[in-house]
Amino acid sequence: MHTITIIGLGAGELDQLPLGVYRKLKAAETLIVRTDQHPAVDELKAERVQLRSFDDVYESNDAFDAVYKTIVSRLLDMAAHGPVTYAVPGHPLVAERTVQLLIEEEKAGRVELDIAGGSSFLDPVFTALRIDPIEGFQLLDATDLHQDAVMMGQHVLIGQVYDAFVASDVKLTLLEKYDVEHPVTIVTAAGTSAEQVRTVPLVDLDRSTEIDNLTTVYVPPVPQQTGRLKEWQTFRAIIAELRGPEGCPWDREQTHESLKRYLIEEAHEVIDAIDRQDDEGLVEELGDVLLQVFLHAQIGEDEGYFSIEDVLSAVGDKMIRRHPHVFGETDVADAEEVLANWQTIKAAEKPERTSLLDGQALTGSSLLTSFNYQKAAARVGFDWDDVSGAFAKFEEEWQEFKDEVADGTQDSRTDELGDVFFTLVNIARFLKLSPEEAMQHANRKFQTRFAYIEQAVAAGRGEFSDYTLDELEQFWQEAKRNRRNLT
Repeated sequence: MHTITIIGLGAGELDQLPLGVYRKLKAAETLIVRTDQHPAVDELKAERVQLRSFDDVYESNDAFDAVYKTIVSRLLDMAAHGPVTYAVPGHPLVAERTVQLLIEEEKAGRVELDIAGGSSFLDPVFTALRIDPIEGFQLLDATDLHQDAVMMGQHVLIGQVYDAFVASDVKLTLLEKYDVEHPVTIVTAAGTSAEQVRTVPLVDLDRSTEIDNLTTVYVPPVPQQTGRLKEWQTFRAIIAELRGPEGCPWDREQTHESLKRYLIEEAHEVIDAIDRQDDEGLVEELGDVLLQVFLHAQIGEDEGYFSIEDVLSAVGDKMIRRHPHVFGETDVADAEEVLANWQTIKAAEKPERTSLLDGQALTGSSLLTSFNYQKAAARVGFDWDDVSGAFAKFEEEWQEFKDEVADGTQDSRTDELGDVFFTLVNIARFLKLSPEEAMQHANRKFQTRFAYIEQAVAAGRGEFSDYTLDELEQFWQEAKRNRRNLT
């Protein structure tokens, strides 16, 4: 097995390299550089050092991942015929993907590596920017930048900003979180005689003409909490402060039990915004649901039982576990098979039940509890063949309810009315309708029509008592017609 010696060319000219590293470069029998685009490479060529580069690989591939894999493949082929010295910009172990791929090959026993080191671009960048990394910083790759990875409260350094196209992608990603006028600093050739440091508004990042393979973009932290509202950590800090000793008296008094009704209300308001196709309203209502989740998580943390990390871990683990067709090796044909797998996995996770109805009750909705009970019973065959059986049962229960209205007690009437509702839920299940959603729709419809009646009364004689029931019914019919005309 032959060895690949990996040398870091540092951030600038040859005179910044340690003497031992320089001697290894001069003594290399086969010297390959990842790219010609580096000041030290120009100087080595001027000293008549024989070397080759992989710049042709960049030209023949559209994606960086393919470039890096091709470079590694070529290096392994060369190493099979004798020792190879591979030189990369900066330090080999800082922001150098090809070296990481070579390390994977070394772990697999396919090559031996001798990493000689070299100074990274970080030290001269810190010097140029006059920042202390102990305050917290991130080093991110411009070619694989995701907004979720960016922490607005830290110093953010973005490397691999090769050209204006990459800079444009970086700008668009950062604009998902930062203000358009947030200052960013473009550092080029840090630590060399050609060093340039320019600060521009974020919106102008890709308009700079001085961007090349020696460019690093610096994004300073946003100190104010109000400027970091798009980050999870900020929202968590807000909730913790509301629940803290100097926070809000109402928030400090809340418990899991006291918040139950708000979670139900907010969930219904989300559904209402969806039904109204109100995107802005949906954003607000989803935020209110998220508030409830974070409040419950903060209460759990305050009481020492669980935190938001436990909530995220539990639901993330569940999603991976119940989607083996995505995160595992299971194959599925369609959505129905996905649901079948989900139920099988879910059943295996739950403790053994004494009844098929265990775990199906929902305290916040008697309609959905009925729906779940009937669905569970239907899975084992306790069901009619089609909806006609449910309709016949409804007619039977409706007659029994009318009989109790005529001759029964309040308790018997309540009992029979429950049976009527139960059979209506069954009809909804057969027709694949949500009884909860249907009831919410009916409530909204009544609210809209009654609001029309209130406006008509106020515009007319002023009081409901001034109108007969027949006149109010006319307003109701007008509200129905107006609604149909609007839709």
